[in-house]
This record gives sequence, structure tokens and C-alpha cells, in this order.
Amino acid sequence: MIEARHLRVLRAVAHTGSFSAAARELGCTQPAVSQQMKALEQAAGTPLLIRTGRETRLTQAGEALVRHAAGILAGLTAAEEEVAAIAGLRAGRVRLVSFPSGSSTLVPTALAKMRAAHPGTRVSLVEAEPPRSIEMLRNGDCEIALAFRYPEVRGADPAAGAEWDDLVVRPILKDRLTGLVPDGHRLAGAASAGFADLSGEPWIAGCPRCRRHLVEVCESAGFTPRIDFATDDYPAVIGLVGAGLGVAALPELTLASVRPKGATTLRMEPAVHREIVALTLPDLARVPAVAAMLDQLADAAGHGR
Repeated sequence: MIEARHLRVLRAVAHTGSFSAAARELGCTQPAVSQQMKALEQAAGTPLLIRTGRETRLTQAGEALVRHAAGILAGLTAAEEEVAAIAGLRAGRVRLVSFPSGSSTLVPTALAKMRAAHPGTRVSLVEAEPPRSIEMLRNGDCEIALAFRYPEVRGADPAAGAEWDDLVVRPILKDRLTGLVPDGHRLAGAASAGFADLSGEPWIAGCPRCRRHLVEVCESAGFTPRIDFATDDYPAVIGLVGAGLGVAALPELTLASVRPKGATTLRMEPAVHREIVALTLPDLARVPAVAAMLDQLADAAGHGR
């Protein structure tokens, strides 16, 4: 194997014309230069130098190797500098995938702090709900996936635990479900309510994972919800409730950036939460830019280390 240190010695010998002069240029001993050249010739499988008295000349193979050495060593130096920049957070890239309510609440603060702290690191954002976001992480389409699951209701999300087993999981926050009823609803002024109190109402549900969890929560309260409308668009859920077409249970994050018009929030008891986490692969977690972005996401939720 031809090593970079061998090429540096060969180039010095070619430039100075002798082992002793090359040793002085490189700051080492002449025997060290001789040993490096012997190792390089063994790796190349052919003589690279011709020594006649005090004169040292390159063979044809030696000339070819010196010709390529400049580009090889320059490329290696550039690579070392780029890696050092990435390791020192002077450069780098993080591709983040987030679900919509995370994108509008947690992510902007985290991105702003990341840019202020590490302006050389470029962060991109696309939206996807789990499990699609987790597939993107596994497929190499992103470095971090902001995702969620519902751990409280037994059997609500049987795949969620298994799909995270081999990932690095950074807890971000617990996002409580909040009831949403039309203004003027019989429970609109109540301090709190249980899911069973809404058993006879038409429901408006969210994403597939959220719908599955809603059914589990309601069944644990003794009824099966009648879901009249389902949409992944949380502002649409709020709009449908505001129009008097049903009730809903939404995570608090979804209400943080959308003002419910014509709808009233309702504290649900007992409390039900979804767990919001940032996911990455074990090898990626050691990349400085990824680790820094994970910290910023946790800090944005008030749960830094």
C-alpha cells in the first residue's frame, strides 16, 4: 500500500536530489528517509530511484509517481481541512425531517439557535409524519427525524417501540392532548372533562397514527368514537370543530401556532400524552453537527441536558 508519508519523502528526494538533503528538508534523519523509500519501492513493486555515487535520479516509474504525488497530496490536504472544518462545526450539513406541528413550533427556535451558534453548518428541513420520517432516516435521506409516539395506551401503537429499537432516541418533550369543542358546546365552559363525556359526539381525527391512538383512548374510556372526518391538516381539524361539525383531541403543540376560531379548548382528564423525540442513527449521533442539532432541539423544548 502506498502511503501519503512515503509520497512526501519521494517528492522531497526528487526535489532535493539526495537522501541527506531530503532529510534536512523534512526534518528527519537520512536513515529514516532511506527506510521510507525502501518501503515505498516495496509497495510499488518496482525501483523508483537510481543512485549513482552522490547522484539520485528517478526511474520512469518514479517520475510517474512524483507526477501524481502533487495532486494526491493536495487532495489529501484539502480532505483533511474539510474534515477538520466539519469536526469543528465550521462546516457540515444536517438534513432534518419533522412532522408539521413540530416544524411550526420546536424547529424554528432550534434552527435559529443552531445558525447563531454554528453559522457554517447548513440545516435543511422537510416534513413527514412517522413512520415515513423514520423510513427516510433509515434510507439515508436525513440525519435527524423529529417524531412522536403514544406510549400510554396499551396496544395503541404496537410498531412504534420496535421501530426505534436500533436508533438513538433523544427525548424532547411530553405533548399533552387537549380537547377541542365548538364555542357554545355544553362543555365549553367546563374546567375539565373526560373522554367518556364526549362519547356521543361526532369526532374529527388527525393523522393515521393519531386516529389509531384516539380510538384506543376512547375504547379505554368505554366507547368507540364515531369519526365523521379525518385529515392530516391540523388547521383543518380546528376549522371543522369551529364550524360545529364535531369535537377533537389535539396535541398542545398543534394549538400553539393556530388560534382556534369558533372553538374552545378543554382540559382532558386523565392526562394523555404523546412522546416527542429526535431520532438518529448511532453512527450519525457522533457527527458534531448532528449532535449539536439534537441539543438545539432539546433546548427549544426547554429540556436541554
